[in-house]
Amino acid sequence: MESLEQFDALVAEGATSMAHWRIQDVDLTGRSTALERLEARGALLLGCSLRDRGALIFPRVPDVPVNPYRADLYTPAELYAGLEETPYDATPDARAYAWSRTSDDLAADLARTLHDHAVDDALTEHVRGLRLVGVMGGHEHERGAPEYLDAALLGRALARAGLTVATGGGPGAMEAANLGAYLAPYDDDALDEALDVLTAVPAFGTSTTLWARAGFEVLRRWPDGRPSLGIPTWFYGHEPPNVLATHVAKYFKNAIREDVLLHRCDAGIVFLPGRAGTVQEVFQDACENFYAAPGALAPMVLVGVAHWTEVLPAWPLLEALAAGRPMAERVHLVDSPADVLPRLLPR
Repeated sequence: MESLEQFDALVAEGATSMAHWRIQDVDLTGRSTALERLEARGALLLGCSLRDRGALIFPRVPDVPVNPYRADLYTPAELYAGLEETPYDATPDARAYAWSRTSDDLAADLARTLHDHAVDDALTEHVRGLRLVGVMGGHEHERGAPEYLDAALLGRALARAGLTVATGGGPGAMEAANLGAYLAPYDDDALDEALDVLTAVPAFGTSTTLWARAGFEVLRRWPDGRPSLGIPTWFYGHEPPNVLATHVAKYFKNAIREDVLLHRCDAGIVFLPGRAGTVQEVFQDACENFYAAPGALAPMVLVGVAHWTEVLPAWPLLEALAAGRPMAERVHLVDSPADVLPRLLPR
């Protein structure tokens, strides 16, 4: 239960007990009369206020810059609140990263764990009924670079095919894929025009503030984009989240974030050229497919023959790992993003 409306509806229907109710981040101030009539034993309240009458209550944690009990995913506007008037360092996203680096007591650890659980729960609800396709790749590609454009075109093609694009939520290929997905409802020219806006600040290293503001300018000019998902982490907080992913599941624990990102992409994962992080994701996904039941296999598409066979030769090992296994038919190596879609969609 995540709203007063749900609470009021159950009370109006004549509920007498809160047994098995799970109430998350709801301000119950003003509902004292109703609460007095309800048996609380067996209820679980996260971030709510209630006199202890048998319910399991998780109180608010003081001095924490995030809501550990949040009931929905983040939006870019929420993470970057105040960016129009102040530098990035003053935004909620930057404050959360700074806090995560300096707070290591038990209360802070508990708050981060509760927060990540809440985000995971919100993500489960958000993706229900969606076909998620992951796009992984290097964070270092600058806006306007050929690799950035390839990722944007791929994101647009995937979104136009009815898939929901999910990325690691950072810059580079991740931002590009979210950008392409966001602009999918618009004419092709919109991507070229948006790139003109973005390339004024090609990388966040120049100025995270200006880099993010350029992204918000794209959102202002094209306000009705296609939803997509970003799943970043404050573990890599020096790498800011891109603002082109309309919904953001941001975690403190990178290990949880990595597992969630790969596990949720039931329509498959595309691996664009990248380095250590992308290689890790390739084989973490391969491990899931290696042990998966036949009906749970998800396609893996590596893009860039030279990259994956010569620069970082992950493909020969992946091919050997898949040999003789059901996953062998779901693992692909292509040379162009244009070749990805047929490997993902059933014939």
